[in-house]
Amino acid sequence: TGDWDRRATALVTDKVYPALDRQIALVKQLRTAARAEAGLWAVPGGDAIYAAALAQATTTNFTPDEVHKLGLDQVAQIGAELDTILKAQGLTKGSIGARLAAFNATPAQLYPDTPAGRTDLIAGLNTGLAAMQAKLPQAFINPPSALLQIRAVPTDIQDGASNGYYRLAALDGSRPAIYFINLKSVADWPKYTLPSLTYHEGVPGHHLQLSLVAGLDTPLLRKFSFFGAYVEGWALYAEQLADELGGYAGPIERAGYLQSFLFRAARLVADTGLHAKRWTREQATDYFVDTVGFARPRSQREIERYCTMPGQACSYKLGHISWLRARDTAKRILGDRFDVKQFHEVLRDGAVPLTILERLVEARATALAKA
Repeated sequence: TGDWDRRATALVTDKVYPALDRQIALVKQLRTAARAEAGLWAVPGGDAIYAAALAQATTTNFTPDEVHKLGLDQVAQIGAELDTILKAQGLTKGSIGARLAAFNATPAQLYPDTPAGRTDLIAGLNTGLAAMQAKLPQAFINPPSALLQIRAVPTDIQDGASNGYYRLAALDGSRPAIYFINLKSVADWPKYTLPSLTYHEGVPGHHLQLSLVAGLDTPLLRKFSFFGAYVEGWALYAEQLADELGGYAGPIERAGYLQSFLFRAARLVADTGLHAKRWTREQATDYFVDTVGFARPRSQREIERYCTMPGQACSYKLGHISWLRARDTAKRILGDRFDVKQFHEVLRDGAVPLTILERLVEARATALAKA
């Protein structure tokens, strides 16, 4: 009923555009005095700032040196497993990253870059999701069955959107949970890499963990308290749990799962390399290309993210390590009485810092051992 077009146009023309022009001008001015170094080590107090950022992002007490070594060890271990699989596929020459990149481009691994190809890709994801949902009772007590839709990222935002992400269902039930996958280029998604993504974003990953907590009779703050290392660590643990449940069809799909882990392990090396080991942006980008097999533009975008969000990229693999360490503690305490279903009941306590997670698991296991 109002003259909204004219009023909106005037606001954008008279207010928004001039503000953006001022911002662009300021950024150009600041760039003339910007430092060339990419890491926090180059700023006053940088070492202490990075150590604090790492602790905040990961909710652990690991030092940068410890994280760097963990990353190198994990990269070597995962790389050895991938080497065996790739050699069996006839890929024997070049780095692990180079061989993965070559395998990614094989026609048998690619959906057609057409609307029909995108439809088939999402249909395949739904088939995999349903198959894993049926396996959940093997590892969970009363696993949630909340609806999860799988959708392509809308085309109008796909250029700037993540490759894949999860959106929790509306609290009032008006919208189900959604797992979005960015299909701007289907070449980004070789078939063998898709199961691990579904297990990460769907079940037994984000969808299971977050929808389980959302359904609890607890204060709203506890339902939605967000500790990235816990949540993302669980999602990586879920990729491994899916392997233990037989979710990957043979060594090829396991290679996709291992590449997912290799990516997160390489993050430990690159993030600490940039901020504590005085790596350049180019050095870190080269490391990612050679190690993970991502194309240089994608690798550079990853590295630039780590430059601006120090420590955050380490939360995924350190979270995964913490979940495994907690499970090993429960196994040690309970011995033959260990039950993975009971271990997973700790999810019902909601997200917490990793140090608290490990204490909770130990306390639960000790109580069960005494029962």
